[in-house]
Amino acid sequence: MKSALLIFHAGAAFCLAVSALFFLASSYTSRAQSPQSSSISLPTELRVRGPGWWPTKGQPGRAEYTGPDACTECHELKAETAQSSAMLHAATRASDSKSLREHASLTFQTGPYSYQLLTTSEKSTLTVSNAATSLSVDLLWALGSGHMGQTFLYQQNAKFYESHVSFYNAPQSLDITPGQPRTVPATLESAVGRAIPPNEARLCFGCHTTASTTNNQFDPSTAYLGVTCEACHGPGAQHIAAARTKTEKRSSGLIFNPAQLARVDSVDFCGACHRTWQDVISGHMIEAGVFNVRFAPYRLENSKCWAEGDARITCMACPDPHKPLSHDAASYDANCLACHASTASEKKSANHPGPACPVATKNCVSCHMPKVQPPNLHSTFTDHWIRNPRSAYPE
Repeated sequence: MKSALLIFHAGAAFCLAVSALFFLASSYTSRAQSPQSSSISLPTELRVRGPGWWPTKGQPGRAEYTGPDACTECHELKAETAQSSAMLHAATRASDSKSLREHASLTFQTGPYSYQLLTTSEKSTLTVSNAATSLSVDLLWALGSGHMGQTFLYQQNAKFYESHVSFYNAPQSLDITPGQPRTVPATLESAVGRAIPPNEARLCFGCHTTASTTNNQFDPSTAYLGVTCEACHGPGAQHIAAARTKTEKRSSGLIFNPAQLARVDSVDFCGACHRTWQDVISGHMIEAGVFNVRFAPYRLENSKCWAEGDARITCMACPDPHKPLSHDAASYDANCLACHASTASEKKSANHPGPACPVATKNCVSCHMPKVQPPNLHSTFTDHWIRNPRSAYPE
């Protein structure tokens, strides 16, 4: 009911925002101008068609990208800490996958199908067999940093396929790929994997690599592995050229800074890959139940504190995208107490509008942003729907 009411009340504003985007939409220029701002969450499909830079946008040419090494010349510290971040390792060649190299031979069984994934220094090969025959494919890509797991892609007849099994870090073994049916496959071919529709393949690579689509042409063979600097800041060739010759002026528009986005735009920006509120609602992903815990922007925007309108509550308020994600609950206490009072006697103020927690003032996220483990994913996800810990999982 709550979601239905939210959809109803957002309808008029959504239509106005869509109209504005269509009116202002233009082709991408070499200047990384700011995207059109919106007071409500929008589908990523509309965001990428509007003006300015947005993650997964495919209009810039390949020559407008330089790769992350060039950024290191001026941003050495950020580049150094980013080396250990999950985003920078969101994709790799399958044969270079650390998980597969550490498990040179992996097996799995479902119904009559036996799986064997063999990795050598040159390639990774998935073979699926039944009593009558077998089928082998060379895996080309491993998507995911490996912290939770990795899913593998292969190609046949110029089409990309997603392997039916993925590697999961917690059990250190193979299991059915998220989103694929856990029923016994009907054919040997479907037991190996499923064909990925062209637009879905483009989105997969758009969120796991950088510059896989340029000049609106999808070609992952020339992409930079992982979510690099230019995936969020936009193509940097002109910015870097001007910086090297010391001719760039501040706010020149040659590079985009996501930190300058308004709060709704900021959360939608991350939602380009992590699902915006509208992506979840319009895609009927709200029906996924506990599985929608993976869509952090959607969950965050359902929080009571989000509705209060505090500009500090965005995806980037706590984790720094240039650093590895902290898994220490106490490390986020300062963020919570930046808005919430630390004691019951402390008076509310503009900077501290949130009440004090009656239970504790440390390890806040362990209660108010609990870990959730969806069935068969072998991993826990932090629920970004900030709430009373006594409440049931809200969808």
